[in-house]
Amino acid sequence: MKTPARLWVAGARPRTLPAAVVPVAVGSAAGYVARHGYGHIGNFALVESSHQHAPYTLATNVSAHGFSVVNAILALVVALGLQIGTNYVNDYADGVRGTDEVRVGPVRLVAGRLASVRQVKSAALIAFGVSGAAGLVLAVRVSYWFIPIGLLCGLAGWAYTGGSHPYGYLGLGEVLVFVFFGLVATAGSAYVQHPSFVVIAHHTFGFPWGFALWAGVPVGLLATALLQANNLRDIDTDVESGKKTLAVRLGRRQAGYLYVGTLVATAASICVLQHYRGWVLIALLALPLAIVPVRLALSDSNGRALLPMLATTARLQLAVGVLLTVGLLLVRS
Repeated sequence: MKTPARLWVAGARPRTLPAAVVPVAVGSAAGYVARHGYGHIGNFALVESSHQHAPYTLATNVSAHGFSVVNAILALVVALGLQIGTNYVNDYADGVRGTDEVRVGPVRLVAGRLASVRQVKSAALIAFGVSGAAGLVLAVRVSYWFIPIGLLCGLAGWAYTGGSHPYGYLGLGEVLVFVFFGLVATAGSAYVQHPSFVVIAHHTFGFPWGFALWAGVPVGLLATALLQANNLRDIDTDVESGKKTLAVRLGRRQAGYLYVGTLVATAASICVLQHYRGWVLIALLALPLAIVPVRLALSDSNGRALLPMLATTARLQLAVGVLLTVGLLLVRS
């Protein structure tokens, strides 16, 4: 069976890709700031030195100049590969189980008889393979700790709907998405831009994990909101197929409240993040984009009527991600 390229692109579910791009952009900005702007990260103030000509120096085993474009690109390839691979696994696994037989929303390659199970499974493995190859290069360049972390991320992507006990069917998808596409992806992208340690006025500062992880909180919450929008739309068909997502377990109305609560928590986390970098508050300018999906979440609409939620949530996620990145890089005068 020969499947046109446009269907493979549609099967990769482009509207979900901001979940991979945003943490790399925000994390890279956070890493750059941590590497070059300690004097502007909350409590990481420069300590005045008794030596007039020794403001700060970087560890000699890492380049002290500029932004590592190569590391950022590698991190992006890792994240995109994991997201696309996870989407293809979801397509083939749900297709085999019959979960997608009456599904609305994105193209389903297996359920729609547009590609064979073997083809879609192979596409997933290729995507994970590309991600793994980029991750190995990143591990060699930065730290071999990225190898076990990468394997864990790949396993989480596969086990979402793949395997005999997929956690996506147990209502745990939101938790794992927050952890891996929020905290891990953002902090990891920050770490690859940061030296192993910085010496400031004879004081040694390690990687600012608190700053990097907190930068990943709004990112992870928005990725979670994207999954919630998807699962809200699919409640009726998931009930029929026995897929017990968190939305199914909560019910339509409570799941809608959870979606709104997730967006409120996102705004609150940005307000906390401004403790580290005040300009991140500009990310709140994207909040008007939440009006449409919030109205849909609080409405009585179901199924196909909720299709706009995924697209509008993706736009919100992308807009907040761009503004967060800019806010992190702006320096207070």
